[in-house]
Amino acid sequence: MKATVSKDNGVENQRIRNLNTQSFNHGKYILYWMQASQRVVDNHALAFAVDMAHTKQMPLVVFFGLTDDFPDANYRHYQFMLQGLQEVQRNLEQLGISFILRHISPELGAIELSSDASMLVVDKGYLRIQRQWRKKVASQIHCPCIQVESDVVVPVELASQKEEYSAATFRPKISKLVKRFLVPISSLEPVKHSISSELDTLSLSNLSSVLKLLDVDKTVPASPEFYGGTSQGLQRVHDFIKKHLAEYENNKNDPSKNCVSNVSPYLHFGQLSPLTIALAIQKEKTPGSESYLEELIVRRELSINFAYYNQNYDSYESLPSWCQQTLSHHSKDKRPYTYSLDEFEHAQTHDPYWNAAQLQMISTGKMHGYMRMYWGKKIIEWTSSPQEAYRIALYLNNKFELDGRDPNGFTGVAWCFGKHDRPWVKRTIFGKIRYMNAKGLERKFNIEQYAKAYRQ
Repeated sequence: MKATVSKDNGVENQRIRNLNTQSFNHGKYILYWMQASQRVVDNHALAFAVDMAHTKQMPLVVFFGLTDDFPDANYRHYQFMLQGLQEVQRNLEQLGISFILRHISPELGAIELSSDASMLVVDKGYLRIQRQWRKKVASQIHCPCIQVESDVVVPVELASQKEEYSAATFRPKISKLVKRFLVPISSLEPVKHSISSELDTLSLSNLSSVLKLLDVDKTVPASPEFYGGTSQGLQRVHDFIKKHLAEYENNKNDPSKNCVSNVSPYLHFGQLSPLTIALAIQKEKTPGSESYLEELIVRRELSINFAYYNQNYDSYESLPSWCQQTLSHHSKDKRPYTYSLDEFEHAQTHDPYWNAAQLQMISTGKMHGYMRMYWGKKIIEWTSSPQEAYRIALYLNNKFELDGRDPNGFTGVAWCFGKHDRPWVKRTIFGKIRYMNAKGLERKFNIEQYAKAYRQ
């Protein structure tokens, strides 16, 4: 069933989609399966569930399933996520809403709890596994399964009905819709009807004990630079507006100035809504506002368009044919250097700027956006084939980045290989793919200052 687009239903209903044809039944509660939108603030799915609880005069239960098997997730990612869920639990308690955390694959937990639910509400996810989970749940439960899209400004199917070639083709489509969807969400009213404590849940009072339950890769430590949670993300938005927004348009690409918001980890885990950020930025009448909204809405939602419509979004096969053809044609070109995955991972290349970017990612969980482009381009140049380069770039990005493993992360890697870009002048190894080099960094920025900050 297509997303509702009737003007009579209002803008917010255009975020809503029925995933099955079951009828509302007389269960014990309304169930919100929180998965992608891990927050209370500006969460359209939660707001819809709260409205239903008020309308039906029923308790509301919010469920989160903690799986060991989310693709490529490790200790760093889980700790950040659980820090955010601690805040979710506190905020929900203040609204009289039960929060149920269980160590179970999310779709199985949602099916189990739906047996006593009158309705299941779920947020929308764009990755393959998220869509499979929702499809499975919707087909197996015996109450309505309502999906409410909450992690984009403009619903993905309304922004475009197909995979877009580039920002140039996507921008006109989404730009004419943005104003309609930049609408604040009303404050949530407490839910008066409560559910008894008969539902088992893990306690988040001690995160280390919860983390010990998980059978995940623990070789990547938590980030010392980023602490999870909506309040932490909101503070970063506030600091960015105060200190950097006015200079953003001119300095966003300069790694030595770090004139960025650093909110992508919070967007990744749904701890911040892009709507929250966009509304805050929109209020500021500075030269950087328009430039920042371009990145937050047009570029970010172009990435979501890519993941949503391209089934190969996490592989080399996702690239346009011209990219694959030109890289294949030059795959036998002599490389000036070749490095193994281990050498890349431990920042053991000849290039101090590349090494600094890799070390920034390892140590903090995030790399400056401009350096991530340079980082990816050099992996192409220093591996034996473009396919191997793609695998290595994805592996490293997914392993260390807090904002990897999502549409933005997959698109960021694909862009280095030509996705959403145009053909350039042909050259060795890259063919018609855009090229970047160290001299360009030295010419544009005080790149030595950046390298010094992350030198081994």
